[in-house]
Amino acid sequence: MTKGSTTGDPGHAPEAGGDGLKAGLKNRHLSMIAIGGVIGAGLFVGSGSGIAAAGPGILLSYALVGAMVVFVMRMLGEMAAANPTSGSFSAYADRALGRWAGFTIGWLYWFFWVVVLAVEATAGAAILNGWIPAVPQWAWALIVMVVLTATNLASVSSYGEFEFWFAGIKVVAIAAFIVIGGLAMFGLLPGSDNPGAGFDNLTAHGGFLPNGPGAILTGVLMVVFSFMGSEIVTLAAGESEDPQRAVRQATNSVIWRIAVFYLGSILVVVSLLPWDSKTITEKGSYVASLDSIGIPHAGQVMNVIVLTAVLSCLNSGLYTASRMAFSLGQRGDAPKAFARVNKRGVPQAAILGSVVFGFLSVIFNYVWPDTVFKFLLNSSGAIALFVWLVICVTQLKFRGIIKREMPERHFVKMWLFPYLTWATIGMITFVLGFMVYDGGDNRQQVLLSTLVGVIVLLIGVVQGRRHAAAAAEKE
Repeated sequence: MTKGSTTGDPGHAPEAGGDGLKAGLKNRHLSMIAIGGVIGAGLFVGSGSGIAAAGPGILLSYALVGAMVVFVMRMLGEMAAANPTSGSFSAYADRALGRWAGFTIGWLYWFFWVVVLAVEATAGAAILNGWIPAVPQWAWALIVMVVLTATNLASVSSYGEFEFWFAGIKVVAIAAFIVIGGLAMFGLLPGSDNPGAGFDNLTAHGGFLPNGPGAILTGVLMVVFSFMGSEIVTLAAGESEDPQRAVRQATNSVIWRIAVFYLGSILVVVSLLPWDSKTITEKGSYVASLDSIGIPHAGQVMNVIVLTAVLSCLNSGLYTASRMAFSLGQRGDAPKAFARVNKRGVPQAAILGSVVFGFLSVIFNYVWPDTVFKFLLNSSGAIALFVWLVICVTQLKFRGIIKREMPERHFVKMWLFPYLTWATIGMITFVLGFMVYDGGDNRQQVLLSTLVGVIVLLIGVVQGRRHAAAAAEKE
């Protein structure tokens, strides 16, 4: 085993591969990871309930969350382009805010993704079991986890290649949906069963906001988590051939990616069908839209696409969790074994450590779905928003570090700094507050995630004091 550096200064990443990781991701891999990162399975399976709650106004919900993600990605891109590292925002928080901050957000992010592994493995297994019922669902979940673990253990280029094709299928599918649906909207698609009402459905059934302006905020809570994953490209950049260029391109393209894939496809859905059509919630928004056009076997077609999105999320989730564990190990905030890489430049122990918790979560999902697993799910539910909040606060201080120590790398700059950064902090804080006000599962997610965050924070403070005491003794 080749040991990576475990004493590097957080936020001072060496050149790609210099910390033991190999620069095995090509520019085409990074480009597709950036595009695919914003297209989660939640877009395909969760948009129907959002439409039912907010009507056509769900477009404003997606636009608000999309703007928030664009701003967060711009801030993260500023830091990552100047200082690409596998720890990304955790390493930047470590340096800008203190060791406690990097420790806390790093472990929370790791926890979020290992729980996601269980959710996605179960979802993928359910689809595969529907196709081949002779293989039990738990066996499919095991097979999926084993295959993608092997892929990540093989090499970073294997992860990149799998993600390239997974993301490619998602991109082609949504692009085709927008083109076909757009033609059907205006009655230009030959053989379409949809009458083609143009944009009339946006206002014809109770208006654009049939449930009132407040429904926009309800819609925000329902769609916000489908955007999680856009930040993965900044972690992957540390293992690319040209990290600065990759981050710059990903950051600059995030606006059109969100506009096309999210707003474009949802606009097609609410234009093809009345927002209150029961088929949207019964079949799912995309299947219902394809059925209205007369696309044969629409449900199975969408199952293939959803399975691809699930596998993509699993693949990226395992990669992301392992690289965060690797970075924490480098900084002495995780077992030292996590900071070691094998001869292929892969952090084997970090991958296996992450997947073990993922396997346990899958077991919990089958054995104790309404108790242990529900607690894990709810306690990780608001972490995405915590991560975005920490990115914003970190960028406020990291801008000064960049200007002082690496001005020649200041390729990407946050717009209207610091005003837009503070506005984004306000937006995220408002969403968290509204989740508490909304009650139910939303309140429970914020409270449990906060509880877990406080526990991890306390551990981080204790760890920091131990490290400081040890350093003082050496002096």
